[in-house]
Amino acid sequence: MARRERDGKTRELAASRALNPCPEAVVDEEFRASEFFDARDLVQVKYEMVRRVEADGVSVSTAAGAFGFSRQSYYSAARALADEGLAGLVPAKPGPRRAHKLTDEVLEHLAALREAEPGVSGAQLATAVQERFGITVHRRSVERALARWEAAKRGPKSG
Repeated sequence: MARRERDGKTRELAASRALNPCPEAVVDEEFRASEFFDARDLVQVKYEMVRRVEADGVSVSTAAGAFGFSRQSYYSAARALADEGLAGLVPAKPGPRRAHKLTDEVLEHLAALREAEPGVSGAQLATAVQERFGITVHRRSVERALARWEAAKRGPKSG
């Protein structure tokens, strides 16, 4: 696999999560022919793909293929652009979306500790998780996860 040129723009695109991992997959002739367009810029590639469908009337399949994406990726990009503007085309940060270490088993244990000692602190609960399960978590993660878990157990508020 050929090594990509690491110029300033490439570094900046990578740092902002906007570096297209497959710029060679962009085969759209108009895009490739213009000095303005840069296949390394994922936001620009996705925007132009959506624009070709919406403004130029190109079919979704044709546009998606010409810009190196699947039809589903086109629909995701079009929805993100409509809902969030250009910022919606920047990929989200990778990583967990929730407190994945704090399973139901861990949360049940924490709830029992809190029930036995209502004034127990988040730091003490985090220590208890470390001692019992060997899992290191921040006190605030414990507090937030336990609050969400307890709210879910109570069910929706009636009003």
